Amino acid sequence: MTDTLPDTDVVAIRNRTRWVLIFSVFPAGMGMTATFAATSLAAKEMTGNDALATLAATMTAIGGAVAALPLGAHMADHGRRSGLVRAWSVGIVGAALAFISVLTQFYPLLLVGVLFVGVGQGASLAARYAAADLAEPMHRARDIGIVMWASSIGSVLGPTIALGGAGWVAINVLEIDELAGPYLMAILAFVIAVAVVNTTLRPDPLLLAKELGSATDIKRPSLKKSFHKLFTHRLAAIAVLAMAVGQTVMVAVMTVTPLHMNDGDHEARIIGLVISLHVVGMYFFSPIVGWIVDRVPSTVMVAAAGITLFIGAEMASHTDPSDSLGVFIGLFLVGLGWSFAMISGASLISAVFAVSERASVQGAADFTMVASGATGGLLSGVIVEATDYHTLSHWAAILALALIAASLYPTFTRMRPSAPAASAG
Repeated sequence: MTDTLPDTDVVAIRNRTRWVLIFSVFPAGMGMTATFAATSLAAKEMTGNDALATLAATMTAIGGAVAALPLGAHMADHGRRSGLVRAWSVGIVGAALAFISVLTQFYPLLLVGVLFVGVGQGASLAARYAAADLAEPMHRARDIGIVMWASSIGSVLGPTIALGGAGWVAINVLEIDELAGPYLMAILAFVIAVAVVNTTLRPDPLLLAKELGSATDIKRPSLKKSFHKLFTHRLAAIAVLAMAVGQTVMVAVMTVTPLHMNDGDHEARIIGLVISLHVVGMYFFSPIVGWIVDRVPSTVMVAAAGITLFIGAEMASHTDPSDSLGVFIGLFLVGLGWSFAMISGASLISAVFAVSERASVQGAADFTMVASGATGGLLSGVIVEATDYHTLSHWAAILALALIAASLYPTFTRMRPSAPAASAG
């Protein structure tokens, strides 16, 4: 890895890249969660319908799914910096459209705006892979976890500031709808993220990794081959399943939680605090989770993700709308289980594919993950309309148990005896 650069230069670039990612995902995370916290409430205010409110919130996940494949392909050819700048710039446009939609109470424009914001989420997801491009193999998960932790600082602050301070500014300073404030905050946050990455993420970590790696002669796989590689490699398939199930459970439960609490007459700031605590579980312990992933079998962490997601979603399913404590704890555990699934899955995928293949396969993995989450979010509104929040959370918990089965698959396939040879006639 040091054919063209001394070891000391590689270490310096690796450390610089980590800091640049930290200072860009921090504001981007704040913008993302500020938007998410406000969207279901804004949509409910416009339409008075829970299903349409959850549809609006789910557009973020749909935007991330739509962006994942082209973003992965773009990064494979042009590097991380160009991809991050483009995707977060689309997020700026999306937040602006959502802001206008709140002022005009025009629901379709909110859908388009939040869809574009979801493209910005795709960039935030790709940033965790950028942390692994130059990482040492024994510290890959740790570096992914550190960048995710940095995102947590902004992500935790986002909902509370958006539904508190930004809402106050909207009402008392700008004299506009309280729910327009979070989108103004998101615009500013994405602008800062773009500025940091565009000016300081040099050299590009992925392009440099290609120059320094031994796999530069491997051609970037096509879209079809990327999915084939992802689902035919046993560990990669387990990794993407972990991320997909974790995202589905997390999005399904979190999307309808603000509506559930709103039915219990909780104030907006209390709802914001619940979402913030959920984000604490998602990101705050990421460095510790990454440290563990580097030291224990990845399948163990996949099982831990399934168990934690199950407990959290099941606890939320037994909580009445007027009770906040059960939702606080349940959403925190769902976030922590998501962190287990995300870091173990991202680390596995980064480890098993060559540098020249990584960005394309990672894009396919993120598409699968975010599309699964979007499906969960869309179905959550339908399920809640047909049944209730308790039923939705319970079935989300049951889905999480699939990760325990997936974690045991390699063990049972190694232990399975060979089929006996057929007897001669």
